[in-house]
Amino acid sequence: MKQKGFTLIELIVVIVILGILAAVALPKFIDLRSEAGNAAAAGVAGAVSSATAINFSARLAGSASAVAFTGDCTSATLTGMVTGVNWGTEYTLGGGNTCSGQSAGTAIACNVTRTGGGSAQATVICAP
Repeated sequence: MKQKGFTLIELIVVIVILGILAAVALPKFIDLRSEAGNAAAAGVAGAVSSATAINFSARLAGSASAVAFTGDCTSATLTGMVTGVNWGTEYTLGGGNTCSGQSAGTAIACNVTRTGGGSAQATVICAP
């Protein structure tokens, strides 16, 4: 009578191969914090860019709710435009660029930095 199945050696070889694959692939999936931080900062940067573009369009249309934005790239100047962002505790906005003295529609670059790591760049449209 012939027996069917795997030998002990074959099972050990399969387990060793799976262990090697796991040791190589696992670090790729474990440390995604930097990518997640960059993605979170990019989301906030997109919100900042959209908010200033909407504000600029509202200023052109003569909306009373639009604000004159002639400030610089700081969290304090953009707090009223972008809600739901923990400025100062989770995100900071900087870059040294300012809308002061710029003509309407001038775009400046502002850096969005996440406290836990990650950064992105937002395009802010000046609306004097």
